[in-house]
Amino acid sequence: MRNRQQTDTLPTALYRAEQVRELDRIAIQDFNIPGRTLMERAGEAAFELLNRVRPGVKDITVVCGVGNNGGDGYVVAQLALESGMACRVLQLGDPSKISGDALTCAEAYAEAGGEVRAFDQIQESTELVVDGVFGTGLEREVEGSWRDALAAINAHPAPVVALDIPSGLHSDTGQVLGIAVDAVATASFIGLKQGLFTGHGPDCCGSIVFDDLDVPSEIYKGITPSVRRIDWARERTRLKPRKRSAHKGDFGHLLVVGGDHGYAGAVRMAAEAAARSGAGLVSVATRNAHAAAISVARPELMCRGVETADALAPLLAQATAVAIGPGLGQGDWGQQLLGRVLESTLPIVLDADALNLLAVDPEQSNNWILTPHPGEAGRMLGIASAQVQEDRFDAAQQIQQKFGGTVLLKGTGTLIVTGNQTLLCTDGNPGMASGGMGDVLTGVIGALLAQGFSQVDATTMGACLHGAAADRVALVGERGMLATDLIPQLRKLVNPEVDR
Repeated sequence: MRNRQQTDTLPTALYRAEQVRELDRIAIQDFNIPGRTLMERAGEAAFELLNRVRPGVKDITVVCGVGNNGGDGYVVAQLALESGMACRVLQLGDPSKISGDALTCAEAYAEAGGEVRAFDQIQESTELVVDGVFGTGLEREVEGSWRDALAAINAHPAPVVALDIPSGLHSDTGQVLGIAVDAVATASFIGLKQGLFTGHGPDCCGSIVFDDLDVPSEIYKGITPSVRRIDWARERTRLKPRKRSAHKGDFGHLLVVGGDHGYAGAVRMAAEAAARSGAGLVSVATRNAHAAAISVARPELMCRGVETADALAPLLAQATAVAIGPGLGQGDWGQQLLGRVLESTLPIVLDADALNLLAVDPEQSNNWILTPHPGEAGRMLGIASAQVQEDRFDAAQQIQQKFGGTVLLKGTGTLIVTGNQTLLCTDGNPGMASGGMGDVLTGVIGALLAQGFSQVDATTMGACLHGAAADRVALVGERGMLATDLIPQLRKLVNPEVDR
């Protein structure tokens, strides 16, 4: 049995399309594996997947393009034919353009008596559709009859299994090129494509199954993955049981700065999340009007009314890390407090209005963690949030180059960029699309910084912990999830020795 892996056990290495093509080339040319052999193995893996998606399926339609993705589709069709299923291939594009191994597989299917016709409509009797239209090389928007065909696939009630990548999805960015197939499952081969896991990738792919097509492990040695996938199952191993002799001073003192008039909730959520994530002490610097109310609601937080930047000095002197931004506002008060925090040498997490202020008056530092959502990222780069989402990898990398430090770009497939690596967190769910989630994340990362974790480790652990807590909450439903619902789960998750 070859290496076929479900979403929760996928490899951590992610690649750009050009890198996967190079892996293909190495396997074929350097290790003498015939291209047709790889194509047949891909088809076998996809055929196995479709039988898991729809056990007992009797009638399938395979939609093929003219490239190698279509060749994989012809292999699936022949296997379906041989197993006794009713099967037909709907061919998109000029069949005279099919060449190489794809042509060989298409001819083998035809010789076996397989039905092939130009794409017209998908039969009502079809119980499952296989998408073999476009592979990883698609770079332009889908138009004309190709667009109509993808729309017809999506309109049919049968589930769709995509070969390698859903057609219409950009393999490097995860963006939809006009239209993309909505698959319930995707069989990905040789190397996982980075676009499957961010942007619209998760919407289009459904569950992802990986098959290495039995290529030698040596083919991967010369190509460094463009991105590494991270999750809480791995990140949690950094947390070790505490010594019996431990005291609060061993686990750092986080100062959370924010909460302008009307925004006490934001700074409180950040501070409470920090306390539940293991910080030894948490102080809050906020408006005088908010300090007493926060102390009453959560007496473990040491709240100070701070109306001037000078009043921050003694609090900064006691802290081991700072989180600033939740509810900070962009007025004079927020500007002054941010200026004073940035004068310190403490490790800092910046979020929300701290990022909006930084966008107006940019500077660079390697002593901070920046945690923008796409809107804030757009302001930091002087572009629209929609442009950020068109290529999240590029946007996060641009922010890091412009501002320094470690950058966490929120959204589906949260990205973390340092000076020399890009990481992608796969924890989290759509229930997190509600107010206050970013404030909780700021507190989580700040707490880990205060406990002595490095900038990068605090960011990766924080992103995954935050997402994993939301996944726990989502067990009772995504709709109606509140940011504060995550806080009890944080405590459970940061105690892996008792969280079973």
